Amino acid sequence: MSKEQGRTWDTSLFKRVFSFTKPYGGLLAIILTIITVLAILGPLRIALIDHMVHHFIEAKDLAGLRTFALIIVGILLGETFLNFATTYLSQKLGQSIVKDLRNQLFSHITKLRLKFFDKNPIGMLVTRAVSDMETVAQIFSQGFLSIIGDILVLVFALTMMFVINWQLAFIVLIPIPLLIIATNIFKKAIKKSFQDVRKEVSALNTFVQERITGMALVKVFGRSKREAKTFSEINNRHKKANIRSIWAYSIFFPVVEILSGLSLGLLILYTLSRVDDPGVNFGELAGQLTAFIMFINMIYRPIRMLADKFNTLQMGLVGAERVFKILDTDELIPNTGKVIKHDFKGGLSFKNVWFAYNNEDYVLKNLNFEVEAGETVAFVGATGAGKTSIINLLGRFYEFQKGSIEIDGEDIRDIELNLLRDNISVVLQDVFLYSGSIYDNVTLGNPEISKEQVVEAAKLVGAHEFIDRLPDGYDFNVKERGGLLSVGQRQLIAFIRAYVYQPKILILDEATSSIDSESEMLIQNAIDKLTKGRTSIVIAHRLSTIKNANKIIVLEKGEIIEMGSHAELLQQEDGAYRKLYETQFDGHEV
Repeated sequence: MSKEQGRTWDTSLFKRVFSFTKPYGGLLAIILTIITVLAILGPLRIALIDHMVHHFIEAKDLAGLRTFALIIVGILLGETFLNFATTYLSQKLGQSIVKDLRNQLFSHITKLRLKFFDKNPIGMLVTRAVSDMETVAQIFSQGFLSIIGDILVLVFALTMMFVINWQLAFIVLIPIPLLIIATNIFKKAIKKSFQDVRKEVSALNTFVQERITGMALVKVFGRSKREAKTFSEINNRHKKANIRSIWAYSIFFPVVEILSGLSLGLLILYTLSRVDDPGVNFGELAGQLTAFIMFINMIYRPIRMLADKFNTLQMGLVGAERVFKILDTDELIPNTGKVIKHDFKGGLSFKNVWFAYNNEDYVLKNLNFEVEAGETVAFVGATGAGKTSIINLLGRFYEFQKGSIEIDGEDIRDIELNLLRDNISVVLQDVFLYSGSIYDNVTLGNPEISKEQVVEAAKLVGAHEFIDRLPDGYDFNVKERGGLLSVGQRQLIAFIRAYVYQPKILILDEATSSIDSESEMLIQNAIDKLTKGRTSIVIAHRLSTIKNANKIIVLEKGEIIEMGSHAELLQQEDGAYRKLYETQFDGHEV
């Protein structure tokens, strides 16, 4: 049995969830007051009906009957309004809390280091931020507050029953032990099925998100039928989990109706047995019978719903626990830098840097190199040599284990994280664009960047012409991941994005490896414009793009094996760079 399934209640977890009601204390107080009033009005209305039958119908007092009927109608209208207010305000409270919690969760996710995303599927995070959040909202809209209301209704109804006639109250309550047993069995069954449903929802989200994102791979390798079959299996498990919950409901509710009918039958039998008793007031007995028939419905309905609502509460707590597990994840990049202002020039220094993604399986080993401000340094090497790891360390997306990395003599760990990243721009091989306009994808929502600046940058990098030809120009919606643009066009937009942020350090990671020759000429021109006068780090497989770099560093298995200019490295007869260059160009420059 899992930890979630084995625990029946977690007080500390509930307190943590409940702490999110603090900003809405006034709203919560109003809801609790309304719930209490409703719990009193229901039994009071039934007591008034008892009095009306006993005193006015038997005596044929039409005036009194009319007065009490109007009072009861008024109470019913009041209950209707208060029920509306409770439903609306409870939902409002739940959604307000979820809004705050979801904002906190998303903010926390954006601060997590990339290592966290390496280990956790995106679909799971989507489930936490969307589906699990809705179960948290139900803690207040359908769980906790509803349970309090039902319990108060039971307390006031039972009290009123014993006040009116304690003997009839005992008769009505005879089947209750059986109802409690049935409720407990139902609660356990529905809890297990709900947990299975949540697990399968997460599996569905993860599977669908990954396959849709990688749809090109599915089609290229002809995996459509196989993936459809796998999805069908997961979907079938999801269906079965839901059916198990439906099965529990389909058994439990009829059992409750049977027990409710048993209470009604016992009540009628007992009342009929007293009809011929001398001294029994028939009007009083008729009034009590009428009232207790209504009380049976009043006490069985909340008892029947309590098990369901308690499971809703528990599922909300399970969802909250999953959300809190992410919130409590401490895989954050420490932002303890004291340098909050700095006139960056862009000088870089790696001193004895060691880095491993997992424990001490180092992918970078004892790196030592310096880059003067305004220089361009290029990294070359086989896949897995550690090139991309270097840029991940520079932006503090991962933390290195040994050594130091400095910018203008300041250790990057001493620089405030946002300040550090504001001065570094990265153009990746696989450019990510959001569904939205080109302008929004360039500015990333920064209101300080004007459209004129974007147009100026586009002209500089040679992208204005193709953008201007698009429908709506800079307002053209590129759709999800920039699917309506070519690879080269997406790269050019990434260059515009890098330029408008005016970074002191520019990183180009395989920026020309996936494009055609025509696009490469445009992008090479953009690179020349962007790198001019600023520190640039270039990672490239195409050596023709880095011949003019001030320094070329050759990596092998995380270590620097050669360093120098293009001309210097070509002079080394058995050098790794020269061999790589000759392999690409067959001894002839192109």
